[in-house]
Amino acid sequence: MYETGDFKKGLKILMDNEPFVIVDFQHVKPGKGNQFTRTKLRNLLTGQNREMTIKSGEKFGVPNVLVKEMSYLYKDDTGYTFMDQTDYEQVLMDTNKVGDAANFLTENLKVMVVFFNERPVSIDVPRAVHLKVEQTDPGMKGDRVTGGTKPATMETGLVVNVPLHINIGDTLRIDTDSGEYVERVNMK
Repeated sequence: MYETGDFKKGLKILMDNEPFVIVDFQHVKPGKGNQFTRTKLRNLLTGQNREMTIKSGEKFGVPNVLVKEMSYLYKDDTGYTFMDQTDYEQVLMDTNKVGDAANFLTENLKVMVVFFNERPVSIDVPRAVHLKVEQTDPGMKGDRVTGGTKPATMETGLVVNVPLHINIGDTLRIDTDSGEYVERVNMK
């Protein structure tokens, strides 16, 4: 059993017989009254977010969750296909379960697939990924000093604001939590 004192980002809990992951939380100690925790949760089955205020000391079950490292293979009309590199088992997930992580999926990317009661329910992508710039306005000499940004469309379709000196074909490190540009990567 988990209590509110055990909460941390990414912790998976069982509530109302459904698995949730803690997206964000804040312990609150008011001057009067009991302590409580403001919590943002994401339902692993539906992908819906829920904000709750939970009394301090409330208990939650541990969901029957298994996490496996798998490689992303491809997307087609039926969904996204992932493969376990140890036994070559393939798993198909629909677009709803993949969610915003689809913006960061490139061929052979290693992801963590979350299974609940032996069914794939969600994926966790690495904290940062390398993506190629597919389309952006040309970079101009002298723009490096101004600190301005411009939109760039990545190979997955994600649009990111990047510095003015970034060109088509550059490989960039993108933070998957915020979806923002981190740095240009030298791929040699």
